[in-house]
Amino acid sequence: MTSQEPALTLDMLMAALRAAAEPTRLRLLALCGQAELTVTELTQILGQSQPRVSRHLKLLCEAGLLERVPEGTWAFYRVGERLSGAPLVRAVTALLPSGDATLGRDAERLAAVKRARAEAAEAYFRENAPRWSQIRSLYVDEKQVEAAVAELLGPRPVGDLLDIGTGTGRLLEVLSGQYRSGLGVDLSREMLAMARTNLERAGIRHAQVRQADMYNLQLPAQSFDAVIVHQVLHYADEPAKAIQEAARVLRPGGQLIVIDFAPHDLEFLRKEHAHRRLGFADAEVRQWCLAADLEPAPPHVLPGQPLTVQVWRAARRAVATIPVSPVKKIVAA
Repeated sequence: MTSQEPALTLDMLMAALRAAAEPTRLRLLALCGQAELTVTELTQILGQSQPRVSRHLKLLCEAGLLERVPEGTWAFYRVGERLSGAPLVRAVTALLPSGDATLGRDAERLAAVKRARAEAAEAYFRENAPRWSQIRSLYVDEKQVEAAVAELLGPRPVGDLLDIGTGTGRLLEVLSGQYRSGLGVDLSREMLAMARTNLERAGIRHAQVRQADMYNLQLPAQSFDAVIVHQVLHYADEPAKAIQEAARVLRPGGQLIVIDFAPHDLEFLRKEHAHRRLGFADAEVRQWCLAADLEPAPPHVLPGQPLTVQVWRAARRAVATIPVSPVKKIVAA
């Protein structure tokens, strides 16, 4: 059990074992241990009715063996790494017989679901790729940006990493060796579909994605060791508020890494690509970080033509400072 997993009591263990000890629920655990799946997808794979599958899923969630992650009108089910029952799920699914005919059919249908996802994601990317390619041609190679982020994260793997605006999950993929557990969030369901496909294709099991608003992440405070905000702020109405929310989920001693453009005058990016801000001055980003109780460092500058990319790093103080109110100062005097 990792330091982030809740302690599993004897009562919780007994409840989890009772929940898992049923054929359909064992099949659900095996499937959700391999991919994040919706009720509709699980119904297709198992060949059972939606109410019956939903009832089994509810029992597994209540027992701490699965977690339900809402995404708009959908909900994904998965084995969450921080669930109290995650070690039990791993142990039980490892014991499932590899030659079982029912489990084999489930695996074949799961593969078909993944292929359908991949085809839909690739179709979306083909349709929208020209706009990303056009923007990428204006600045440095993305590999230089990725290398700068990897260098700032440091040689030792961080514990829990959050990628805000994960898009296709690219950073979760290229940085997969530098974190123990990764979570990518994005508002776009289409982007998340691509990210899931890319992570599954790369065999990355310690990273997951979910739909979330960067202004209201719906994540516990101080729950991540590193947070990345990659090419997101120039779309934001309130970038300072996004920085505040990112800082909220950082643990003491954690680091925030922000990647975005330096100030520029390419107005067509507003009209054609929905950019709200034409880059950010270092002083502006620095002020936002200070207001969020972060200690900013000088940016890493990656000159491009005509767009320059800047990579800012700011650290959460290891010990939070609690300001003393004027009333307390007077009393103390």
